[in-house]
Amino acid sequence: MIFFAACAANQGDLVAEEARKAGSEDVRQTSSGVEFEGSWETGMRFCMYARVASRLLMALYIDEDTENDDELYESTLALPWEDWITPEMTIKVTCTTQSCAWIRNSHYAALRVKDGICDRLKEKFDGVRPDVDVVSPDMTIHVHVHDRTVVWYADFSGEGLHQRGYRDDQTDAVLKEHLAAALISRSEWKKTVNEGNPGIFMDPFCGSGTIAIEAALMASDTAPGLIRKKPYAFQSLKGYDAALWENIRKEAEERRQKAIDERDIQIYASDISPRAVRIAEAAAERAGVDGLIAFSVKDFTAFTEADRPTGTGYIVTDPPYGERMRVEDIDRLYSGIGRTLQEYFKGWRATILTGSSDLLSNIDMKPDRTNSLYNGGILCQAAHYIIFTDEEKAALIERAKEKKRIRLSTPLTGGAEIVYRKIMKNLDNLKDEMEKEGVTCYRIYDADIPEYAAAIDMYEGKWINLSEYRAPDYIDREKAEERLNELIYAAERATGIDLENIFVKERKSQKGKSQYNRLASSNRFNIIRENGLRMLVNFQDYLDTGIFLDHRPVRKMIQEMAAGKRFLNLFCYTGTATLNAIKGGAVSTVSVDASSTYLDWAIENLRINGYPTDIENFFYRDDAIEWLWETYDRYDLIFCDPPTFSNSKGRNTFDVQRDHWKLIKAAAMHLAPGGVLIFSTNFRRFRMDEGIMERFSVEDITEKTIGKDFENDPNIHKCYLIRNKVKVSIPKREPRIRH
Repeated sequence: MIFFAACAANQGDLVAEEARKAGSEDVRQTSSGVEFEGSWETGMRFCMYARVASRLLMALYIDEDTENDDELYESTLALPWEDWITPEMTIKVTCTTQSCAWIRNSHYAALRVKDGICDRLKEKFDGVRPDVDVVSPDMTIHVHVHDRTVVWYADFSGEGLHQRGYRDDQTDAVLKEHLAAALISRSEWKKTVNEGNPGIFMDPFCGSGTIAIEAALMASDTAPGLIRKKPYAFQSLKGYDAALWENIRKEAEERRQKAIDERDIQIYASDISPRAVRIAEAAAERAGVDGLIAFSVKDFTAFTEADRPTGTGYIVTDPPYGERMRVEDIDRLYSGIGRTLQEYFKGWRATILTGSSDLLSNIDMKPDRTNSLYNGGILCQAAHYIIFTDEEKAALIERAKEKKRIRLSTPLTGGAEIVYRKIMKNLDNLKDEMEKEGVTCYRIYDADIPEYAAAIDMYEGKWINLSEYRAPDYIDREKAEERLNELIYAAERATGIDLENIFVKERKSQKGKSQYNRLASSNRFNIIRENGLRMLVNFQDYLDTGIFLDHRPVRKMIQEMAAGKRFLNLFCYTGTATLNAIKGGAVSTVSVDASSTYLDWAIENLRINGYPTDIENFFYRDDAIEWLWETYDRYDLIFCDPPTFSNSKGRNTFDVQRDHWKLIKAAAMHLAPGGVLIFSTNFRRFRMDEGIMERFSVEDITEKTIGKDFENDPNIHKCYLIRNKVKVSIPKREPRIRH
């Protein structure tokens, strides 16, 4: 038989291993799950023991040449459904599609399959057909169409495999059973379980107890199928062997008893909420593992030495991450988690799941590794930490210092020495003024030496973003690589910032969708400060960090102009201009961008500053140009910083030089009387349209908006104040008549 096991994103490797343990020797991961071959026994064993998979289907028939819905019906009609279904049974048909142009509606396709099955059975059973039951059918048929290939599956597991049956009452935030199992499987603790010596396990934010219960099931080798409350779908299918299933069940029971007898299982679960602990205790009792878990009501951030179990072990937990908490409270919580771990859990390992990865910076430890998983549609990050003892930490620090000492004592190459001196000179010229202005993020080098073409920006004295300008094709790649390394070592030597905090990117001309492509998926955010605000930056995932440093004076100007104003931010990016408008006293703000990623980033920027995101400050995911034509509100202050080039679905491409006059006219329609439009662009050869100059009052303020760190590159951007011209009518005077 061919089986398909569905699973959550990024968990295919774990489910593939479950298939192998069930007895399959032919296992293949796909984009949405795992396909494997095996007997009925293989499928039943999979259902008994699988912890991470969410559903199991068994392929009945395959057709690789179906081109339309009529052929789908005919193919279904030709299949021997009487081998599986009788007229007395009830059925349900579902359908999914992938890369299929000829199915526009999966529900309609499911109806065509249902008709084919019923018509076939009417023909075989003298006009009698099975009824449809979408709630509790005797058999569920699932059809998957990929291009021209159709696979008809029987639902083998029935109710989702993740539904163990022990959850009843719930706390507000719930991690599903199979995701909790996946989280635990990613932790180092799972290795000790596989070795037969689980050791100490702890969840200090246990909520409804799912993580602790799944850990107890693993430690006791309790197969999820042993505690399942409802029968599996395969128990209603023709071909089901009840005796074989009973043997599988007895084997699972023997394995469980053997593990309980032989293993030292120490599982601790606590929560600050007494109600949550009561719910968790009741769930553990229903799962049959209440005797394996020690529950308590405790605040993890207030732990003392006495609250920690004796010895060293493993923490796997899912703390709150801000959906129902104030920003300052959630920051304080994660800082408290970091303090408790480092003070009382030295020598332990910890796995922390969060849906807001920037919170991990508050823990003040560097993860050893990370994994991603989706919880209810939220992309979460599991960060795995080694909590070093004082001795281990001291040894690591010494090793790192020694490596750095050796590196810094090694003479720079001639080229690196030249770059180093130039950076030092720039720092000498900039440092005092930047400190005086309270600026902590600024440019310290910008291709000052032509052979070393890169921009180097320093953030908070902690991180460097080094953007290498792509070398011409005629430059030898090895030589270009050598010069890049010299830039990196020169930046480290001049600033004292460790190599691991120097992030290197290559800048090249980008157009269309490529300008928004992700470079990585670290989801690592850091917090910087500017103009009395906190802002999130990301050095790894995108070409730009989330803030344009050259616009720093423009943002300050917006803050100074915003008091009592209605503010509009077009092409808002990560909302840094909006933050400054709010800080400056704007009565309301509207931010528009076509990217949901950047809007989410902007909203998070507001949250970490404690600003509301549901009233007074509004965000719209839309094409900014179309939005201007489709809305009618007026604003006292508008900031418009469009991309040099973009394309948006449903309209022509946008080129800032060619199309800025249309954009400015559309934006000016939204200016209230006396309102100001700040228009900025980074297109170096930009020239303002003469028609705009004639129609509006235009003031070129570019020179005023170039910071000292960008004085060597006065064309980094252009900036203008644009106002509607005031029409003044002079009343006609009666002619004076002399007598």
